[in-house]
Amino acid sequence: MFNINEYRKNFENSTLLITGGTGSFGSTLLDLMIPILDVMKEIRIFSRDEKKQYDMRSVFQDEKIKFFIGDVRDAASIQSAMVGVDYVFHAAALKQVPSCEFFPLEAVKTNVLGTSNVIQAAKLNRVKKVVCLSTDKAAYPINAMGISKAMMEKLAIAESRNSDFTEICITRYGNVLASRGSVIPLFVNQIENNKRITITDPNMTRFVMTLTEAVELVMFAFVNGRNGDLLIKKAPATSIGLLSNVLKRMYNYHLKDDVIGIREGEKLYETLATVEEIRRSEDLGDFFRVPSTVDSLNYSQYFSQGIERDRVIEFNSATTNQMTNQELIDKLKSIGYGK
Repeated sequence: MFNINEYRKNFENSTLLITGGTGSFGSTLLDLMIPILDVMKEIRIFSRDEKKQYDMRSVFQDEKIKFFIGDVRDAASIQSAMVGVDYVFHAAALKQVPSCEFFPLEAVKTNVLGTSNVIQAAKLNRVKKVVCLSTDKAAYPINAMGISKAMMEKLAIAESRNSDFTEICITRYGNVLASRGSVIPLFVNQIENNKRITITDPNMTRFVMTLTEAVELVMFAFVNGRNGDLLIKKAPATSIGLLSNVLKRMYNYHLKDDVIGIREGEKLYETLATVEEIRRSEDLGDFFRVPSTVDSLNYSQYFSQGIERDRVIEFNSATTNQMTNQELIDKLKSIGYGK
């Protein structure tokens, strides 16, 4: 069970900046951090959406919570918000696969160049640690969103090699249940409006995490991640077919699914840790720690040196633990779904 008070001392007398702070992750993180706000200097919410900031300000009425309008694409705005910051959780991103497929350059501007702006501002202001949030779609990417996130990871790791004060690490996680734009709210809306559930492929598998578990991973990386590390949580998975069946059971719904087929830019299963990453990873129980491959600018590792290859398999949503009906029901009920 996640307990934010375990991190009280880590945030004592500190200022935390959350980029993309008005999104699902930022809202959940802020809500969970309220009990330790008394020992902090302040939490800064940085985003470009003034309406969401207004809504959050109405809910979290605390003088230690500050709201900054800006865009990670704009180096000046993130630089201004970074002054006096101790830690950064970088969650700002374009995340919707179709949007990024249609407008790939926009994904690059936010996910890659925006991350560069965040890291450069953090270094200039001598921020102690930056945790960048990534996605399973960055592993063996096939769509623009995943490719831009994979480049974000490469950028963060490259910057970590030349950072003598600011530590930079990355977290990578899969689908977050009921986050903004995810499939569960869509399915429930279809059920409530007596429409057939539209599923791509009943055999498609996806990792399953709650927003609280996503926060737990970021906190784990914040405390345990070293410079250049990639931290991955060993999440379970479920098939889309099972998810649909469980939701119909929970809502006493009986219409058949409408199977529409896998869409452009989608995989049958997602990967959280590639073969190459698993090979050099450290098993930390519930997490994998993947250290940076190169500690310095050493081209010999690419041209004159090699490593022995052994037989390992990737960590993906088809090979991880598959959730049972009851486990999935319990997980959905824990976030407020079901009758």
